[in-house]
Amino acid sequence: MAEKEIETLEAVVQLSGVRKAFNIGTPFETEVLHGIDLTLQRGDFCAVVGPSGSGKSTLLNIVGLLDRPSSGTLKIGSEETTVLDDRALTRLRGHTIGFVFQYHHLITAFTALENVMIPMLGAAGFPNAQMRERAAQLIDGVGLTPWKDNLAGAMSGGQQQRVAIARALAMNPAVLLADEPTGNLDTKSADSVFALLRQVNQDQGTTVLFVTHNSELARRCDKTIQVVDGMVTQ
Repeated sequence: MAEKEIETLEAVVQLSGVRKAFNIGTPFETEVLHGIDLTLQRGDFCAVVGPSGSGKSTLLNIVGLLDRPSSGTLKIGSEETTVLDDRALTRLRGHTIGFVFQYHHLITAFTALENVMIPMLGAAGFPNAQMRERAAQLIDGVGLTPWKDNLAGAMSGGQQQRVAIARALAMNPAVLLADEPTGNLDTKSADSVFALLRQVNQDQGTTVLFVTHNSELARRCDKTIQVVDGMVTQ
């Protein structure tokens, strides 16, 4: 098998028997995820679909290391994350995973370029020319070079989401998690943002996990992961 094919089959996320419960040990204990087994390979472009309250966002938060499973294991690359302390999880999350949410969470008083630099500032502690150059390249990659010095708060919703995607790519993550990133956008802007995520997936081999209620966009993904009552069918 060719080296490129081997790389394509590389597992970047592996969940085994993952369960998530809240209010553990109280009369209000509720299990939201029930023994999830899921593998994402390098270059996968997956839609996560299912009714509201089915556990989609909880699943995304666990994959994104924003929350810990109550039981089971989660590997990101070769790292078994359930044995890592909070500092190690933060390090792994910052260098391996990018996030795009329904609301862009940009700092509106910063320019588009400055917003994209933020993850790099968190890693290095101070700005430098290399960070600015990297941010400018990412802004150009999402088609916003003419607006790179505009304040984020003065940009359209579609432009803000493009800046958010550029920011999510700042640390060159292996996995990009998108939670309803087109939910607040009109049809044209939603299609543009989806096309950009697909471009990132194809050009860089980034694994994309895309939560959506938009059935048309879901059909355009390579795989569909359905979450129903805290269980996954693929």
